[in-house]
Amino acid sequence: MPMPQSFQDRLFPIAEDIAKHYGTPYHIYDEAGILATGEKLKKAFAGVAGFREYYAVKALPNPHILKLMKTLGFGFDCSSIPELIISREVGGKGEDIMFTSNNTTREEFQAAAAEGGSILNLDDISLITKVPEFPELVCFRYNPGPRRTGNIIIGNPVEAKYGITHEQLVSAYKLAMGRGAKRFGLHTMVASNERDYTYIVETTRMLLDIAQMIEEELGIRFEFLNIGGGLGIPYKPEDNPLDLDSMATEITALVDNFKASHGYAPRIYMESGRWVTGPHGALVTRAINHKSIYRQYIGVDACMSSLMRPAMYDAYHHIDVIGKTDQEKSEIYDIAGSLCENNDKFAVQRSLPPIQEGDLLAIHDSGAHGHAMGFQYNGRLRPKELLLRTDGSVQLIRRAETNEDYFQTLNFKDDILPAKES
Repeated sequence: MPMPQSFQDRLFPIAEDIAKHYGTPYHIYDEAGILATGEKLKKAFAGVAGFREYYAVKALPNPHILKLMKTLGFGFDCSSIPELIISREVGGKGEDIMFTSNNTTREEFQAAAAEGGSILNLDDISLITKVPEFPELVCFRYNPGPRRTGNIIIGNPVEAKYGITHEQLVSAYKLAMGRGAKRFGLHTMVASNERDYTYIVETTRMLLDIAQMIEEELGIRFEFLNIGGGLGIPYKPEDNPLDLDSMATEITALVDNFKASHGYAPRIYMESGRWVTGPHGALVTRAINHKSIYRQYIGVDACMSSLMRPAMYDAYHHIDVIGKTDQEKSEIYDIAGSLCENNDKFAVQRSLPPIQEGDLLAIHDSGAHGHAMGFQYNGRLRPKELLLRTDGSVQLIRRAETNEDYFQTLNFKDDILPAKES
């Protein structure tokens, strides 16, 4: 089942009480599930010296969630100034932070270097000369191009805007050394939501081969290899989960073999977001309308500005009608929001139990790239975020947006650039 049964067992009996207290819609995250998944990842890679997860902040940028990552000993994968700020506010310092962005501005480089710095992961060889103060430790993001195939979310590497080419690798590190770099890392990210663990194993093998090639060319030893994120979760009930244990076993063997032949091995870093928190979140929304035209529509009080993956990727998110069972499925519905866009749907022609106005629906797997991808089109405001804590209590960790928030950016001092005199 996409959403862990233990989360359902804790959430569904109190979902209506939560709705009465906080209102709907709401994203809610399971503290116990997140911590358990984090520990599972650490245990799987316990045999790799120096292994570390850098949580992808973009997946769920809430300080209460990032504090859980800090508790687990994870670092933070950031790609913007706000992500740097929020990571530092929860205690991330220096090499706890991996800064990976593309089309990076001077201001962003300065922010990445401030307050104890971060690991700078450069996306383009042309950026080497644009970094104001070049760090001692530098990493490059590698795009293998035709040497690998991507998947539907991240696309064909040849067409991807990310990273440096195979042919640029040696030149990039040589130029970085010329600017004073003495410590080195290597990174790639070539898949997203990938449940075939062998893809991640082959990514690790690829980076180890490149590390050997660059060491032979330039005499440098890599401190770490960041094998990226992209670990997938089973959104559909029939999907098989990623085999984490097999993946970790095979990656550990690759690292051990490298160490046996080279006398050392780089640390292995990872930057998963979805796999850590995705299944441990749900968007709970109330049915407010039943429209019967060419299809049966259930209108809910959330819309795709709260969870845009179904509209953006045609992604499947499982839906439960709280209080009703799969055995009651007898109706075919489109589950729709209120935006002036026809793709504002959480489900299309989905078999569900009969839904009455007032029923609560739980949309699974919103714990990553859910609230974070929200927007304000049509003046529809982003919902609140809640945390179901390990003791069974529920905490508000982000309030819902208000009309005042929506209009706040219109409150500013007049600023007019005069027309040039002819």
